[in-house]
This record gives sequence, C-alpha cells and structure tokens, in this order.
Amino acid sequence: MYDVTTGERIKRFMGHKGIVNAVDVCREGSASLAVSASDDCTARLWDTRVRGDVGCFEDDYQITAVAYANDGNMVYTGGIDNMITAWDIRTMNKSMSMKGHTDTITGLSLNPKGTHLLSNSMDGSLCSWDIRPFASQKRLDKRFVGGKHNAEKGLLNCSWSADGSMISGGSADRIVHIWDELSAEELYTLPGHAGCVNSVIFHPKENVVASASSDKSILVGEL
Repeated sequence: MYDVTTGERIKRFMGHKGIVNAVDVCREGSASLAVSASDDCTARLWDTRVRGDVGCFEDDYQITAVAYANDGNMVYTGGIDNMITAWDIRTMNKSMSMKGHTDTITGLSLNPKGTHLLSNSMDGSLCSWDIRPFASQKRLDKRFVGGKHNAEKGLLNCSWSADGSMISGGSADRIVHIWDELSAEELYTLPGHAGCVNSVIFHPKENVVASASSDKSILVGEL
C-alpha cells in the first residue's frame, strides 16, 4: 500500500505463497479493505488496520482475476478453470459459479451500479454477467467480441465507463476496443500502440480513455 501524495510505501501485506495476479479494493463502507488473487489458488482479504490477512477463500485452481462487490459483501474471482466464482464474505463460502468462458479469465470489473460484472478472457471475448440476487439462473447477459489474446497469455484487464454505457478491455492486437454496453456493438477502434494493450480505463467525467501497453507507453485519447 502506498501514500499517493508522497509515493512512499506505507505497508506490505504478506501471506500468499504464489504470484499475486490481481488486487481490488472495497468502495463502500470501510475503505480499508482489499482482496488479492494469487497463483497459490487463494483469494485473501486484507484490512489495512490489521497485520496479516483477515480471510482466505481457497479454490482448486490458480486465481487470475478478482473484483470486490460494491456493497462489500461479495468477492468475485476468475481463474484458469474458466469459471467465475462468487464468494460471500459474511459466511466465507462460495455463493455461486458462472460458466460461459472457454479459456482463462484475465480480468474482472463491476459496473458503477454494482448490478453487472464484466470479464475478459483468453477465449477472445468479454462477457457481462447479471449478479443481482434474484436474477435468472442464466446470468450471462452479453458477449462482446473483437478483442484478441495471443501467445503472450497476458492478464488483460477490462473496465466500464463512469455511466456504465460503454465497456472496454485489453487486447493483444495493439488496438483499444470500445463497445456499447446496451447493444454489444463495437463503437470505436483506437490504434496507436506498438504492443499489446494490457489495460484501458475511462475518465470519470470526460469522454476520454487512457490505455496502457506492453510498448511501455500510456496513451490518452478523446472519444
């Protein structure tokens, strides 16, 4: 954990026995909570006020992506078993599993309202999932195609626009792809990178995106 004002490291959290692939933080309630996903087949909960983890979810396979639910009660993980698993923090047990991808899940992201989960996968698709408590059993909502993964097998990210109307994700074809969330149609293809696009994020207020690439650059573009 770092101080964003000074850039100094405040604290280290140790407990994983494998590579840490992803981290997410709780946005509601206590801002001191975080969750991490690792190759040691666990997702661990951390409280910045406590030394050591405060909870551990054990899976059968390496976990490559993680997202903290907006209400702070659920954690979502994805891994090399192609499944998305929901964990209830109150009981520390699995709540549900969602199947639809055919390859490793590389990134997870909650929409601003907390009703849908976006996933990026090595199968070359992004999917949105309805995670509302009383949604139908068929939770796969939409599939977004056009992005690419390659032999590098990078853990490419995914994200929502601030109003939830657009989505994007990392792509190995060196292009930033942006889709309309409602229709699942591709709205923009933004070239410029000379390497794999690993992560894309939307500006919280302006119609602007930033993309980070293996070409060691971050590009900022207006839609």
